[in-house]
Amino acid sequence: MTAAPTQPPAVTVPAAEGRFEWHTYAGAPGARRYKLYVPASYDARRPAPLVVMLHGCTQDPDDLARGTRMNAAAERSGALVAYPEQVATANPLRCWRWFEAAQQRRDGEEVALVAGITREVMQRFAVDARRVYLAGISAGGAMALIVAASHPELYASAASHSGVAVGVAVTAEAAWAMMRTGAPDGMDLAARLLAVAGEPSRAVPLLVVHGLADNTVSARNARQIAEQWAMAFGPVPNGAPESAEVRGRRVELARWGRGGSTLVELAVVSELGHAWSGGSRAGTFADEAGPEATELMLAFFARHPRDE
Repeated sequence: MTAAPTQPPAVTVPAAEGRFEWHTYAGAPGARRYKLYVPASYDARRPAPLVVMLHGCTQDPDDLARGTRMNAAAERSGALVAYPEQVATANPLRCWRWFEAAQQRRDGEEVALVAGITREVMQRFAVDARRVYLAGISAGGAMALIVAASHPELYASAASHSGVAVGVAVTAEAAWAMMRTGAPDGMDLAARLLAVAGEPSRAVPLLVVHGLADNTVSARNARQIAEQWAMAFGPVPNGAPESAEVRGRRVELARWGRGGSTLVELAVVSELGHAWSGGSRAGTFADEAGPEATELMLAFFARHPRDE
């Protein structure tokens, strides 16, 4: 059986026409800059969706925006997009510190910074609280998992591209090993996620995207992320895995859900390395071939707003 990922047909996305501005958040966990895209169609009388994007190592908000083309897609959908900035004083490669035990908790410094930036945008702009989403790539994808799991009241759904499961490493050395091989067999992945999430008020729906040819972060990590989320929060497989060819690349698809709804979706893209699927070469770690991860994420988010 074959089926394509739920993604709109290819369209011409207009150039971004809104405002892309720097802001600075200052709160209890500290201060951090972020860049915010406000689409030209933004109207304070109509609350808009908000997508929070976490960049990978060596990247910055501008680089991630160029590579993902998220601003142009947001212009079409009317969403605000916030890009928190990791700084070299926190990590020399500007990696989000997902691999440190102190960050793997709701009140971890960087987790609180991302959540604080999200809340600040919601206070300053008209944001639909039911449609606040979180995504990231690589180190940003790993950090997005921690933030989403520990703040289910804030994020409606989340997406991780080329990330690593929650809690599998607590040192930089262990992180490099996990990236290359994934967690060892027998590791209780669900327990490690629940140690971060606690007793969440709800399970945050999750989309996982990864390249099968990723030599930086093994695709085994993607499957472990999906299985970790499913084991911790209870969904079961929605049928057998499927595959389809999408824009020149074979995509393996798997879904987990309950009660007729899907909670976790996994898309593993053949021939894709450590790069944003269907991205733009104007940014780093982006591959123009394959399904557009940006559109996959926005479609997934639209299907998974937060219930009242």
